[in-house]
Amino acid sequence: MDPSTADRILDAAHRVFLRRGTAGARTQEIAAEAGVNKALVHYYFGTKEALADAVFQRVASVLLPSMFGVLSAPDLSLAERVRRVAERQVAFHRTHPYMAIYLLSEIHTAPERLESLVGRHGRPSLELLRSQLDAAAAAGTIRPVTITEFMVNLMSLLVFPVVARPMIRHIVGIGEAEYDQFLDQRAEQVVTFFFAGLRP
Repeated sequence: MDPSTADRILDAAHRVFLRRGTAGARTQEIAAEAGVNKALVHYYFGTKEALADAVFQRVASVLLPSMFGVLSAPDLSLAERVRRVAERQVAFHRTHPYMAIYLLSEIHTAPERLESLVGRHGRPSLELLRSQLDAAAAAGTIRPVTITEFMVNLMSLLVFPVVARPMIRHIVGIGEAEYDQFLDQRAEQVVTFFFAGLRP
């Protein structure tokens, strides 16, 4: 097997899956995009599902372990932890604007792919974060908050503006360039807004 051919097919599948989603993608289109025949796609990856697994692992392995590392890092304050998650998420989605929709779609339709990824990289340890939240609440600097509420609120603030971009642009009536400027400032906005919501 030629690694460069496999990489070319994987790159092509990546682009096609982002455009059409896994269900809407066709092996023939992936082959054409890669500049190979359909039989070669099957030779290297077997089925479309196996190729989809490989693409998902490739995409998610860039984003999730980085975030997991920040969430479980032992030497970060609560504020710095939130700031780093926000900065990394915003930077990733500005560079890969369609990844969030793709990942959410794949996690919804094939949750076993996420379980496989977690099995490979490990689930993030949230005990340190939980103890930081409990200590801050006990000190009266934030209101009591569960890990679930913390994660849902933080990820919603970071991911929704990316996946809902067309809808938000239409509702508020702004162009692509102006929305890009909004996203460039998003990390700082999220940190400020997020901690305002945690005030006791």
